[in-house]
Amino acid sequence: MDKAFSSDEIPLADLLRSAERGALQLPDFQRGWVWDDNHIKSLLASISLSYPIGAVMTLETGRDVAFAPHLLEGVECEPVSPDMLLLDGQQRITSLFLALKSKKPVPTRDLRGNRIDRHYYVDIKKSIDLNIEREEEAIISVPEQRVIASNFGRTIKLDLRTRDKEISAGLFPLDIVLDSGETTDWMMAYVGSNNGDLEEYIETWKLFNKEIVEPFIRYQVPVIRLAQSTTKEAVCQVFEKVNTGGVTLTVFELLTATYAADHFNLREDWNKRSGEFKKQEILDELQETEFLQVVTLLSTYESKAIGVSCKRRAILRLPLKEYSRWADRAMGGLNRAVEFLRGECMFRRKDLPYVSQLIPLGAIFGVLGDIADTFQNRQRLSQWYWCGVLGELYGGSTDTRLANDIQDCVAWLRGGDPPRTVRDAQFQADRLLTLRTRISAAYKGLYVLQMKFGACEFQTG
Repeated sequence: MDKAFSSDEIPLADLLRSAERGALQLPDFQRGWVWDDNHIKSLLASISLSYPIGAVMTLETGRDVAFAPHLLEGVECEPVSPDMLLLDGQQRITSLFLALKSKKPVPTRDLRGNRIDRHYYVDIKKSIDLNIEREEEAIISVPEQRVIASNFGRTIKLDLRTRDKEISAGLFPLDIVLDSGETTDWMMAYVGSNNGDLEEYIETWKLFNKEIVEPFIRYQVPVIRLAQSTTKEAVCQVFEKVNTGGVTLTVFELLTATYAADHFNLREDWNKRSGEFKKQEILDELQETEFLQVVTLLSTYESKAIGVSCKRRAILRLPLKEYSRWADRAMGGLNRAVEFLRGECMFRRKDLPYVSQLIPLGAIFGVLGDIADTFQNRQRLSQWYWCGVLGELYGGSTDTRLANDIQDCVAWLRGGDPPRTVRDAQFQADRLLTLRTRISAAYKGLYVLQMKFGACEFQTG
């Protein structure tokens, strides 16, 4: 049995070189890089102090998991297939690459969220002074032009546009700290700039080299490597566990990355379909994942090899070929479902007692098409629908019921036995005494039924 993961420590310089040549890339579902200036300075200070910055997690490419990759921000190299995908650590590794390797200004943000472009320096004397907080005073960032001015640009407070000016200010550029050749050249120029204090300059550099340069060169990053055999659903789950501070990764984003490897843009396809859905109020807020659930129900219902399901695992296993086969049928089924719901006096998404019941309804119409439009079948669908609503059967986890409903209802409408949702439904009369929450399904259902059976508006009659 393949080992699921391994762990090791990799020199920071090697990790950034892997990113630079494209051997380490991001999976397409990773969101953008967003760290601000203060975060970056804090990270650089931590590296210089040899503090831990946390482990990163990578995924070996190949075999079962094929995600479309893209380069880290700031990396410029010829298109290559990566050896590893970076699952956790994007913000840290991208920040370090931009600040230490790219040689270009880092596109970051200030505390107000405004875009700024920065280069990062370390103050030589402050960094070796034990009484000074390195993060707050020794690590500094300067604007793109490497000039700090006041009085609307008329007064130059700091000018770092040349090496001589950097040396004069005693500020070492961190974008050369991992380049031993450039660091040596800078050191030689620094020592050579002594004004008769050669020994003092040499001692200062030796201490600076020990306190700053060597920690960057020697820094080891803990890396957890997930094996090639890791399944897509496992990648999704792991990604969510290690990114608890961010926005939850959706199954749509992961499937988008999977299909992109086959040169299919799922988001672009969804945007076109979503534009059509927005023309109808019931579907104008249909979510990407809800649509994928309908498609997956249709695909797994048709397939006799696997069980009917629209759970996350089933969606992640939906091949592009199956998506392409069933997506239009899913759209047709959902449009038919809208017609049915209008007949039940529901006209907006917020009118629906259970939004989740729209998923099996769309799948049922997707399977049956015109067969569902007969008078008897419409009556049966209405009975199934209201049993689900007034029986309050769609609260909590509904994945199993969604799968049961498409199987049971299709069989019933083709002459079989009533579905489990009809058999399971119960409504106790005293439930009417506790219906106080307007957003509860049964409350909404009774409201809709009053309209269906001709209730008049109080003021106008």
